Amino acid sequence: MKTNQIYLYDGSFTSLLDLTSKLIEMKIKPLNICSEHNFTPTLTDEGIKLELNHSFNPQNLKVTNNILKTIYYVYLSEAEYKELIIYYFLLNALKYQNKIFSMRNLKCVDKTLKIAKYVSNENHKLKGFLRFKEINNHILYGEINPTNNILELLSNHFKNRLKNEFWIIKDIGRDMYSIYDKKKYYIISGTNINLKEINIDDKELKIEKLWISFFKTIGITSRKNKRCQMNFMPKKYWKYIIEMEDVYEKSSNE
Repeated sequence: MKTNQIYLYDGSFTSLLDLTSKLIEMKIKPLNICSEHNFTPTLTDEGIKLELNHSFNPQNLKVTNNILKTIYYVYLSEAEYKELIIYYFLLNALKYQNKIFSMRNLKCVDKTLKIAKYVSNENHKLKGFLRFKEINNHILYGEINPTNNILELLSNHFKNRLKNEFWIIKDIGRDMYSIYDKKKYYIISGTNINLKEINIDDKELKIEKLWISFFKTIGITSRKNKRCQMNFMPKKYWKYIIEMEDVYEKSSNE
């Protein structure tokens, strides 16, 4: 029985680029590329591991930083066959360099740019939608549940935005934490961290009540437009936004 050869990488961005560049160099057009953690061997699918360079540096690829950034955003997405999309985009990018961005007639380019834009847009939204609460020991704590794996992108933003604060951002869906100590942030799996019970500071509770009261007071009931509101503030984010928590619970019970 002929098996489908699925090329495997360790799940990291550098490993994916190393594997992709090696496949291109060997002139292998893979049927699929998959993270080891997501691969399940079957009678028809065979996992193939090539010998990779663990010290591989993405900057060594002969492409521009703009191309690398675009590929990275696709890597952070939850798009189906994203690794294969990256492979074909990089294959063409090595040939055409930045001209690739105007070649949307190629399916791999069109898919890549759409996915990268989606990830970028979600990251941009959560920069504004993320709400921090002050918890134990004056640490700022916020929760998110994004579609894409944008915890590192947000961490880079808040490392500069709140550089003089201790903060923690939790990705609920992926059970991942970003912990910032006023110098750098560390992204850690929930299985590798044991946070004590999180208690919201009393002062924080008072501020929250004041903010919710202000939010309701400035609203004009006759001009409420729920559909328009959801266009600017998608409903999937409401659960983690202080002023929208009550509205989210009510709409979920409707």
